[in-house]
Amino acid sequence: MPRKARLDAPGTLHHVMIRGIDGIEIFRDDQDRQTFIERVSQLVKSTKTRILAWVLMANHLLLFSGLQGISQFMRRLLTAYAIYFNQRYRRRGHLFQDRYKSIV
Repeated sequence: MPRKARLDAPGTLHHVMIRGIDGIEIFRDDQDRQTFIERVSQLVKSTKTRILAWVLMANHLLLFSGLQGISQFMRRLLTAYAIYFNQRYRRRGHLFQDRYKSIV
């Protein structure tokens, strides 16, 4: 059964959650946290996404989608971070469990 399309339009407020596969921690140290924050910062500028609030609890963001929508922002953020994490820790495969969750 296909997934339902996300409700999204520029300026929509989303509560976004993502979990590490098999419950693994996606931030092992401060360098991982800093890398994630830097990637968020770069994407916020390039996609004109506005973050209303965030907590670095490894799995929650509260943001307004930019002109390109939340899907592109999250795809670019999570793909880049997973590549960084897998290279740093010499691992393979998925880092995130399922698809990210988004509540409008």
